[in-house]
Amino acid sequence: MPDVNAAAEVAARFALPGAVQQIEPVTQGYINDTWQVRCVGGRAILQRINRSVFRQPQQVMENILWVTAHLRERIHAAGGDPTRETLTLIPLRAGGWFCVDSRGEFWRMYAFIEGAEPCQQGAPLEKVRQAAAAFGRFQALLEDLPGEQLHETIPGFHHTPQRLTAFRRAVEGDVAGRLSAVRGEVQMLLERSGQAGRVIEALASGNLPRRVTHNDTKLDNVLLDSVSGQGLCVIDLDTVMPGSLVYDFGDMVRMGASAAAEDEPELDKVALDLARFKQLALGYLGEVRGLLAPAERDLLVFGAWLITFEQALRFLGDYLNGDTYYRVAYAEHNLVRAQTQIKMLAEFERNRERMEAVVLGITG
Repeated sequence: MPDVNAAAEVAARFALPGAVQQIEPVTQGYINDTWQVRCVGGRAILQRINRSVFRQPQQVMENILWVTAHLRERIHAAGGDPTRETLTLIPLRAGGWFCVDSRGEFWRMYAFIEGAEPCQQGAPLEKVRQAAAAFGRFQALLEDLPGEQLHETIPGFHHTPQRLTAFRRAVEGDVAGRLSAVRGEVQMLLERSGQAGRVIEALASGNLPRRVTHNDTKLDNVLLDSVSGQGLCVIDLDTVMPGSLVYDFGDMVRMGASAAAEDEPELDKVALDLARFKQLALGYLGEVRGLLAPAERDLLVFGAWLITFEQALRFLGDYLNGDTYYRVAYAEHNLVRAQTQIKMLAEFERNRERMEAVVLGITG
């Protein structure tokens, strides 16, 4: 994390309503460095874009500008409040939407949305449904944004066969010398590799629509209104790019359908909660039901399994590589994350028919 002096120097370059008074680090999140900036006249969110993950930060910012402009237009037309229902970038005093510091680091700033809070893991069922509905509305509002306009900010982000290939390389390389302790987890994942290409093949054939999607639909990427509890704003737009609705639904279910955290070390606490799954499905599908293609409807439950499989590959692969991608709090952090995903895989396999019955009951 950059020191506070560096963050303060950068913050002063943005068109804030008054002088900076305080800067505090925000520790949530695996990728970017984030600070809350308090100034005369309000608050803002300052972020340093992780260039190890986002190698073309200009393209990330172009996508965010296109998407938020489209959302503001659609929200305004529907009588909503764009200042609260989508992210608002704060420009630089000298013009432009991001700056580069003396070390070549890219920074941006968002307006702080007052009276809102992230949907937390383990939230009550009504908040779960509201967060899912916010993701569904986000998808529906972007339905008429041409996908070809957007950059693919992380090429192959949800290309599961490529993720599987990278995982195999991590296993073969064993650069951190950790393989001997995780052979059981590795074997469990490799035994399920035959399903890795199912969604990619459906997209390539044209049977599955390619849409503008969020691609990181964890529930804490939704802000809820602090008073009403209503799903208010979808945040963390760095991975918005062309993709599949199946991935977004699946990633939302991946941990949203469990009351346990993504890094819960006590695996007996990691389990599918069908009541939570039903609220996720009701919220999300209630917003997108009218635009679902048959192939999307048929693959929704499989999408939860596939994204969980993919994320297990990524966490365990990063563990084998020596924790080079995800920020970790302790030596076994990525392994614990991988083990929670593997436990959820088994849960989805055991409950597949029940989950499909819920989806069918909503979509008809």
